[in-house]
Amino acid sequence: MYDTRPGLNSQRLVNLMQQAVKRCELQLNNLIVLTEAATGAYAVTPVLAAIAGAKKVFAIARSSRYGTLEEVKSQTLELAALAGVSEQIQFITEKTKDIVAQADIITNSGHVRPINAEMIAWMKPTAVIGLMYEAWEFRPEDVDLTSCQQRGIPVVGVNERYPGVDVFSFLGIMAVKLLLDAGVAVYTSNILLLCDNLFSSFIERGLINAGANVDTVDSIAAAPTDKTYDAILVALQPRPEPVLSVKDAKMIAKYWPGTLVAQYWGDIERSAFSAHNIPVCPEVEPKAGHMAILPSAVGPEPIIRLQTGGLKAAEAIWRQSLQPDNSAMEFVQLL
Repeated sequence: MYDTRPGLNSQRLVNLMQQAVKRCELQLNNLIVLTEAATGAYAVTPVLAAIAGAKKVFAIARSSRYGTLEEVKSQTLELAALAGVSEQIQFITEKTKDIVAQADIITNSGHVRPINAEMIAWMKPTAVIGLMYEAWEFRPEDVDLTSCQQRGIPVVGVNERYPGVDVFSFLGIMAVKLLLDAGVAVYTSNILLLCDNLFSSFIERGLINAGANVDTVDSIAAAPTDKTYDAILVALQPRPEPVLSVKDAKMIAKYWPGTLVAQYWGDIERSAFSAHNIPVCPEVEPKAGHMAILPSAVGPEPIIRLQTGGLKAAEAIWRQSLQPDNSAMEFVQLL
């Protein structure tokens, strides 16, 4: 569905992109970038690369549930025209050997994935893959890491906590949004936060700043059973099996009946929760290993910051291969 919220008007997006490129000192002069074209906040990626001076940006454009091919091209071109970079962007519909072989930086974006062995074999030896998220969040199905290592192709995560990027500070706002959409007011609400990763302090701070009372534990087994909660926010790092199972659903039904389970990150056994009449949000189950609320849900700012940081991390490693320079390495997390 095309995002028509007024806060995503094209001039505002361009303003935010120009600020982000300047803040992160993103410099892609004369480089060729392969990324995706999308809609809403995610329309910014090819335009960001072009604003930063990329000689050519190949943008894979396809229809999806977020917008038609025509909408993707229209929004991207509107942003590019406002930013004065239209000539640098070329739309493509498929990943071909000829185009992949030209790219200096390849982003691990939706339409670019999966970056498999065949695609990696097409890359030039100096190419860099930007994950566009932190290295510890790596999903093996996104990129064939073994093939990259065999060819010496760096795979680069972005330090989302770097002050110029600071995406993690939006995690708490996203949690508030998830709960508000589910009918939990957050202010004065009692929230049990299940979190076993680096998101913990950021989510907790956001909930507390919104007026919630928060208990944070790293597993449901560690949760106090003598308290009443309005919501259990699940932000556990995904693993091969569900982070909350049938056993956990039984425990929640026993100790906290009526409590909403908000799936933020980490796969849960939803059939078991349904069987025990435990309310779960969001209504639509996220893809395995993916967050149930995207940063774009709260506005374009976190996406623009993330995409700029991801491109900057890839740029820093690309430059390292030519001339060692540690000036931008704070952006970088290598796999």
